[in-house]
Amino acid sequence: MNVLILGAGMMGRAIAYDLTHHATFDHITLTDKNTQTLHDARTLLKNTTIDLKPLDITNHLQLHNALKNNDIAISAVPYYHNFMLAKTAIQTTTHFIDLGGNNDIVTAERTLHPQAQKNHVTIIPDSGLAPGLVSIITRDIVDTLDTVDTVTLRVGGLPVHPQPPLNYQLVFSPQGLINEYAEDAIILDHGHIITKPSMTQLETLRFPPPFGTMEAFLTSGGCSTLPTTYQHKIKYLDYKTIRYPGHCFQIKTLLNLGFADTTPHHIGPNKIPPRDLLIHLLQTHLPTQGDDVVLLKVTGTGTKNHTPTRLTYTLIDYADTHNHISAMMRTTGYPVAITASFIQQGLITQHGVYCPEEIVPFTPMRTALKQRHIHLHRTMKTLGD
Repeated sequence: MNVLILGAGMMGRAIAYDLTHHATFDHITLTDKNTQTLHDARTLLKNTTIDLKPLDITNHLQLHNALKNNDIAISAVPYYHNFMLAKTAIQTTTHFIDLGGNNDIVTAERTLHPQAQKNHVTIIPDSGLAPGLVSIITRDIVDTLDTVDTVTLRVGGLPVHPQPPLNYQLVFSPQGLINEYAEDAIILDHGHIITKPSMTQLETLRFPPPFGTMEAFLTSGGCSTLPTTYQHKIKYLDYKTIRYPGHCFQIKTLLNLGFADTTPHHIGPNKIPPRDLLIHLLQTHLPTQGDDVVLLKVTGTGTKNHTPTRLTYTLIDYADTHNHISAMMRTTGYPVAITASFIQQGLITQHGVYCPEEIVPFTPMRTALKQRHIHLHRTMKTLGD
């Protein structure tokens, strides 16, 4: 089978790196519109047989020809392209996986289910870290417990050595980061799918040294389709982002001042959306280099054999400094590459549009991550009365 990766940025490179080192595809192609981005990707992939090609995905003929020559396509481009890419993949009978990042786009992709089934194509949106890996973990909670009371998803990508004022470094798009902070969070609460303002319901949680006490707060996007999928199986589910203490207050102050507003404001002779200014300032003043870490803690409570039980999943993953692959690249890109391998291996055979919790098996994913030295620890504990 042949696989095509769309987008040669950080996540596209991580996916390509993993496929060239762990998968057995006949041919792997990494594409991007920007030739400089492709050139930069070659440094990471210099000892592989991967094919790097320029491709403008907005050119329908170019895209159609590229997809029809591949069995699986993986999107590592901005989320707003994914509905168009999924439609085209169905036309060319190419399986398609994307990193997601926007609930409305995923909802639109879900409408393609009948066409995908008819053309024997598998479409899997939201296949990164959160959503993605946390979705697969949630499936394991539902499959393991007889009844599920709560599922709490906690994830954060952070610098190992935080620097003031925000104790944060840019590990992915600042536009996506602001979306997570500014858009409402989705929560499943006893059969009701509701929204609450992001950057609320602040809590603390502890990780082993050197991290210690961290904070977590509601953000958008991480739940994806989980509230819909498990509306009648999980009583309460929410997603919060992990940060160093104090980050929430600082960012919330900026948002309260209107810096996430997309409406242009007159500033002298110019009209500038405050969000554009905030993005510029974040890109100017926040570090983008340096060792990073991904912290994950997912907890599910319920009953097993009529006994109150808690399942806990924890992950602490650091950058692969030898190969210049950040922890965020590893934990976001590698699950996508593994999912593509599952299609190749016949572990995923359903045709249609499915989100990860509906179609990606937990135990093989956990095993594959372990082979990549990403250790997802799972513990089950019986709770007292």
